Amino acid sequence: MTPYIHPSSYVDDDVVIGEDTKVWHFCHIQQGARIGRRCSLGQNVNVGNNVHIGNGVRVQNNVSIYEGVELEDNVFCGPSCVFTNVLTPRAHFPVHGQYERTLVREGASLGANSTVVCGHTVGRSAMVAAGAVVTADVPDYALVAGVPARQIGWVCECGQRLDDTLQCACGRHYRLDSSRLTKIDNSQS
Repeated sequence: MTPYIHPSSYVDDDVVIGEDTKVWHFCHIQQGARIGRRCSLGQNVNVGNNVHIGNGVRVQNNVSIYEGVELEDNVFCGPSCVFTNVLTPRAHFPVHGQYERTLVREGASLGANSTVVCGHTVGRSAMVAAGAVVTADVPDYALVAGVPARQIGWVCECGQRLDDTLQCACGRHYRLDSSRLTKIDNSQS
């Protein structure tokens, strides 16, 4: 299935958009961007130069994904979430392509109006609460909230918050080793 691109959107040269991806109203996909299959970019999304977006990614309305940001497969970006790509921006001292790298790992979710300050990694299946400001790396499966974002728990791949048993009602099981959560039952993959 070919991608759908709404007529009000702009797609620059040298862009790759995967099969069955939908680009809705008033989007701009800039030169060198690579977008995977089965993605959805909501209204007013900007994808910067050379940005890589994996398969199955959902970007809600009013999100700008700037150069230096990479979204792996199945990432969710809530409405109006924010990425930065320069730690010390100045209008009169432009960085000329020297952008900090930000990586959002497979299956992570960023809540509405959350901010990810550049230079950090949001781990696999992690969940960033609405309005949180990420100023440090977020571990795999971590639930973070607040300003600055602090870990307040763990979440399953399915998105449910885990209790102290680290067993989810969906059937997945986890183990905590040295502040790192790992899945120990792959039967629900």
